[in-house]
Amino acid sequence: VVQLNRLYYFAIPPSAFADTATAINKTSMQDPSKGWTRLIVEKPFGRDLSSFEELNKTLSTQFTEDHLYRIDHYLGKELVQNLTVLRFANIWLERIWNKDNIQSVILTFKEPFGTDGRGGYFDQYGIIRDILQNHLLQVLTLVAMETPSQLIGPMAGKAIRDAKVGVLNAINPIELGDVLLGQYEGYADDPTITNKDTNTPTFAVIHLKINTPRWHGVPFILKAGKALNERKAEMRIQFKDAPAGQFLFQSKSCPRNELVMRMQPNEAMYLKTNVKKPGFDATPVQSELEINYDTRFFKDGEDKATANPDAYTRLILDVLQGKQGAFVRDDELRRAWEIFTPVLHKIENDNVQPIKYKTGGRGPEEADTFIAERAGYVRNLDYTY
Repeated sequence: VVQLNRLYYFAIPPSAFADTATAINKTSMQDPSKGWTRLIVEKPFGRDLSSFEELNKTLSTQFTEDHLYRIDHYLGKELVQNLTVLRFANIWLERIWNKDNIQSVILTFKEPFGTDGRGGYFDQYGIIRDILQNHLLQVLTLVAMETPSQLIGPMAGKAIRDAKVGVLNAINPIELGDVLLGQYEGYADDPTITNKDTNTPTFAVIHLKINTPRWHGVPFILKAGKALNERKAEMRIQFKDAPAGQFLFQSKSCPRNELVMRMQPNEAMYLKTNVKKPGFDATPVQSELEINYDTRFFKDGEDKATANPDAYTRLILDVLQGKQGAFVRDDELRRAWEIFTPVLHKIENDNVQPIKYKTGGRGPEEADTFIAERAGYVRNLDYTY
């Protein structure tokens, strides 16, 4: 029997969702005996809890969760999809993936350009809604979740998303004191921004705590900014100090290990590892155990786009195959908005002013101090990757 399936892609403004969903439901649903009907829904999924609930009600009255594939392209990135294999297929890593060994987890997104003529749209949302509340929070859930009952197979979608919701349920709503905001100089000069006194942040650092036995006391930092010094998205797990390291090496520096997973550009994983300095000296120096995807997995002349397809290609294939594990469920979104909405409203209602920062740098100078104090993060200034 030939199936006649129907796939719709909602790359439309949320204001058009209701009419579009109603029209599809009334006129264009496939008979289940003949095939399936699936809808890919692009963000934004609202701008706070109430707008999400309104949007979700519009979709849920017309379709079931089996129909809906809320897409977040970060969940299709190679290094993000690798997290479940890295964590649960390597016995050595899972044994140290906890509060006893990890000092902090920092998830970072950086762009070297500003709004570039789309400030009118961006000013309605800001960097927290645009990046932290969705992309980085989704990555955080995969870093922190407990082991799902299944990672591949017909129940994997439910199992993975149940585990992610468990992480979100263990995070308290964010308070203003857990946030540092920035705005690059000249942001309001964008001609598409009408409010020249806007306090919309283009940079934010947020400190989260996951209140589970595995992660109790471990700081999680979400950091994102525009008009910075480079394009980068990465996961950085810093481990605790080597026990008695200062004594054993007679007060010589013994830098902390770090596992870094670079999501973009040029996917790579490396473990910052201490080794003996070459020569007669026994001083520890930091190098790396590294997997560079370009050189390790792709042959010279091989089409990287074919061997390592982009996030949207992977995710659309998952939709066609009915795999929902890399898509966002309604209860995930609801809890995410419950975590972020109070602080977003506080920033807007109290007109909280962001710190100005120069373009082309690392963001506000206060951000490094904030991260060092909140995360206990120690940067090894002698290390260069």
